[in-house]
Amino acid sequence: MAGRINDDDVKAVRDAVPIDAVVSEYLQLRNAGGGNLKGLCPFHDEKSPSFHVSPAKGLYHCFGCQEGGDTVDFIMKIDHLSFAETIERLASQAGITLRYEEGGYTPGRQQGERTRLVEAHKVAAQFYAEQLDGAEAEIARKFLAERGFDQSAAQHFGLGYSPAGWDHLTRFLRGRGFSDQELVLSGLSQEGRRGPIDRFRGRLMWPIRDIAGEVVGFGARKLREDDNGPKYLNTPETPLYRKSHVLYGIDLAKKEIAKTSRAVVVEGYTDVMACHLSGITTAIATCGTSFGEGHIKILRRLLMDHSGSEVVFTFDGDAAGQKAALRAFEDDQKFAAETSIAITPGGMDPCDLRLAKGDQAVADLVESRTPLFEFALRHVASRHNLDTTVGRAAALDEAAPIVARIKNSSIQHESAVQLAGMLGILDTQFVVRRVSQLARWARERGRDGGPDQARPQQRRGRAAPAEPARPAAPRGPALNLRSPARRVERELLKLALQRPDLVSPAFDAYGADEFTAPPYAVVRQCIEDAGGTTAGAADQSYVPRVREAAPDDTVRAMVTELAVEPLLTRRDPDEAYAGVQLATVRIAAVDARIADLEGAARRCEAQGDHAGSAAMLQELWVLQQYGKTLRERGAAAL
Repeated sequence: MAGRINDDDVKAVRDAVPIDAVVSEYLQLRNAGGGNLKGLCPFHDEKSPSFHVSPAKGLYHCFGCQEGGDTVDFIMKIDHLSFAETIERLASQAGITLRYEEGGYTPGRQQGERTRLVEAHKVAAQFYAEQLDGAEAEIARKFLAERGFDQSAAQHFGLGYSPAGWDHLTRFLRGRGFSDQELVLSGLSQEGRRGPIDRFRGRLMWPIRDIAGEVVGFGARKLREDDNGPKYLNTPETPLYRKSHVLYGIDLAKKEIAKTSRAVVVEGYTDVMACHLSGITTAIATCGTSFGEGHIKILRRLLMDHSGSEVVFTFDGDAAGQKAALRAFEDDQKFAAETSIAITPGGMDPCDLRLAKGDQAVADLVESRTPLFEFALRHVASRHNLDTTVGRAAALDEAAPIVARIKNSSIQHESAVQLAGMLGILDTQFVVRRVSQLARWARERGRDGGPDQARPQQRRGRAAPAEPARPAAPRGPALNLRSPARRVERELLKLALQRPDLVSPAFDAYGADEFTAPPYAVVRQCIEDAGGTTAGAADQSYVPRVREAAPDDTVRAMVTELAVEPLLTRRDPDEAYAGVQLATVRIAAVDARIADLEGAARRCEAQGDHAGSAAMLQELWVLQQYGKTLRERGAAAL
């Protein structure tokens, strides 16, 4: 049975790894005000960033899909890890040695499966890199030299060599404590007639890393004529490696992609190397598969989908390259970024281009890009006889929907004018109206159709609602956030979690009946159970204690949401702002009690209970005076 990680060590790991540093490995974060950060949610598709991170609280929350939690929750969710695997990974990053209870720690027996597979790949990458210096790897070094890559380039990208024998790596990893089952599961070995053998033998090796920089697979290039395998052999689908969800070079390119808002998509490992060495450090490539939905999601989180971002595809000018470009165009509308294409001259890929003409030629290739929709239009035009009326009409029928799909309305109009000239149609306004009509019909279908039709429109530029967007079936309690009373209650709870120093000690004297939304009353109780705002004003573990006090996941998620959600003031909150929230909530509670007493007093009078009525009227008078004072003096009357 696996040992339990010591509680103090778990706390040390949580405290040691800042949540913004962890989340930034997966998506670009920008300032959201109030010390918070925001970005595109990695857990659902969205155009406007609704994913908020609070470094001070160590929490994240998405106001679109309601996912939220702390650093550990984030890693568990995004990388599908167990709690123990997540703690082990974060501990490794922070340099913390974990202690295990219930019999101690046995390496290999108690680590989580994913952690073990990641460690096996890390050791394998080191093993392959060391082999590249050996005599047998001369053929691999020659291959690299012929393509303009020296030893420093090989080291920068972590290249290696897999020995030609049957089980060199397998025996090495066994010696490091890995089981045969782990080696086969990882894809590093495969079943042979007498047990596991190396999957990669006698090949040049590229380590493939995920966005967090961990080796999750390998790409292997054939070097010898007697190798009967494919030219490139990749790691098979494993618990770590899914080719539709990895991009080669993303670990090296992610920061520059986020900084420049541009990604360059090339076709192979050597192309990525050539681009990076030529100064195009935003280059990435797919791993043995076409560019698809999973890859788009990775880039969108880094590009943040603002209007100035761009994705540049590079393809050969041959028929296969044109087909790949058109396939990429089909996914164009899944980006808010502009998409462009750079056609390599003479059928050369970026690696060949750098070798033939130098680094500047590769940089010039990217700068020579043209919009992908323009490339698609020219492709359509080339398939029709534009010298005839019938040919021009057929070309317009095929090309107009392409222009109608362009997101930017001003570019759409200019492209319609350009299309008229390209097809030789003299009535430019006819083409413009045709495109406009198709675009309008598409929007109407999006509004009137089912979820599959409506969803793209929701991602493209509709104004955000005043309150954070909610899914149709929210996981949390359904609240009428338009109610002014509840909005103020929400703001007060946010202050109690985010700035307890501003509402303490007055907040701690508030009862559950002062919060008209039952879930808010439960959150108030959680704050009380965690020691109240007085204790929380000087305690960094205050919010985690409130979360731990939550009776279930729904309330815990609401605590996280309230602790991260921006306050409704544009300036830094102060005691005056907090006082307004405190007084407003108390006034609402007093008014509600006054209404209850007025009704009760009337019922007593109707039943002839004059004594009961008189007592209620006395209490009513006191409350009315208190309410008047609150309205006049605000928080000073609390």
